[in-house]
Amino acid sequence: DAEEYQPPIWKSYLYQLQQEAPRPKRIICPREVENRPKYYGREFHGIISREQADEILAGIEGAYILRESQRQPGCYTLALRFGNQTLNYRLFYDGKHFVGEKRFESIHDLVTDGLITLYIETKASEYISKMTTNPIYEHIGYATLLREKVSRRLSRAKNESRKASVTSEENTPVEKITSLVRRAALTQNDNHFNYEKAHNFKVHTFRGPHWCEYCANFMWGLIAQGVRCSDCGLNVHKQCSKYVPNDCQPDLKRIKRVYCCDLTTLVKAHNTQRPMVVDSCIREIEARGLKSEGLYRVSGFTEHIEDVKMAFDRDGDKADISASIYPDINIIAGALKLYFRDLPIPVITYDTYSKFIEAAKISNPDERLEAIHEVLMLLPAAHYETLRYLMIHLKKVTLHEKENFMNAENLGIVFGPTLMRPPEDSTLATLNDMRYQKLIVQILIENEDVLF
Repeated sequence: DAEEYQPPIWKSYLYQLQQEAPRPKRIICPREVENRPKYYGREFHGIISREQADEILAGIEGAYILRESQRQPGCYTLALRFGNQTLNYRLFYDGKHFVGEKRFESIHDLVTDGLITLYIETKASEYISKMTTNPIYEHIGYATLLREKVSRRLSRAKNESRKASVTSEENTPVEKITSLVRRAALTQNDNHFNYEKAHNFKVHTFRGPHWCEYCANFMWGLIAQGVRCSDCGLNVHKQCSKYVPNDCQPDLKRIKRVYCCDLTTLVKAHNTQRPMVVDSCIREIEARGLKSEGLYRVSGFTEHIEDVKMAFDRDGDKADISASIYPDINIIAGALKLYFRDLPIPVITYDTYSKFIEAAKISNPDERLEAIHEVLMLLPAAHYETLRYLMIHLKKVTLHEKENFMNAENLGIVFGPTLMRPPEDSTLATLNDMRYQKLIVQILIENEDVLF
């Protein structure tokens, strides 16, 4: 229960070490240096040797100067005193200062962060190497529940056709305090589709002290201390991110749009089995458009299709695409096709693309069908379910071929390049594969009841 949930005890050892780290001491050059770069201050000592830098910094822990290389004029070095020795780092500037991956607004911040990192890695290297061995992540309720759900789904998949399952318990509204508390609170909410989704981690700068939600240790440094999942908000060390399971539960507040959003991210954020765009458009088309001549082949007005796209981005499943707003069913069909084209990863994913093409090249119909079925099993669950639902719909479209003149082959021509694209952006590869793309979709439609 969210109200009974007790957050873990954050481990403060690394935080204490950061507090103990030496502070930067800028050693100012007593003379005015000619040709000093405008982005360096009085800590720049001009062209001096390593030995001279060592003499200037001797005995002052955390002291630093900048110098120009004697061997390579125009190249600059940060000389820093740490651990009773002078360390020299090649220094770069591209609008910000850096010696490695991190970029800083000032030399002072760069040195501060460097001293913290040097101190912590010197004092706690063994501790850091073992940080991930007993993570708190494994002990919070949501992670445990998720593992059980995933294992149940995988065991079912061996015996049944691969479909995502759902329980129908009522959602328990939980006020979001932190992503960790939110995830723990989800133990009360088993109304989530069992789709696996990897976290979308990006390097992040945390303001104020932050602890890793995987290992519970402090995230040290001034900037870029760790990574944050831009879909669910999970905060972890960069090294811990490698161990976090694929259990991202996107936060709807972080999903800015419907079109151009990763398919699995969208369905998990909205807690739906398929993207709501697909459900809404297909529902509308089946209600009033199955007999429309040239359905999916005839284009609607581009401006109106863009209006539908903006309505879904703005209103989500509340978007009004009824006949009173869009009487031309081709606009709705165009909006559905545009959704599939705009996906960053196609419904038939880049990972499975070549396998589908190879399967399409098999001459024996039975062997080809078996090969296609095997590749279907490799699709992510949300992609599989979306493709299954679409094929059921397109099969219905073909049942009205006398009125709409759209058979499975015609629909294959339309949807082949819409549902699958080669991983490499090659016009030649696309042209060579077009007939196989068409054939794959045609086979999926004609054998929908067998393949899914």
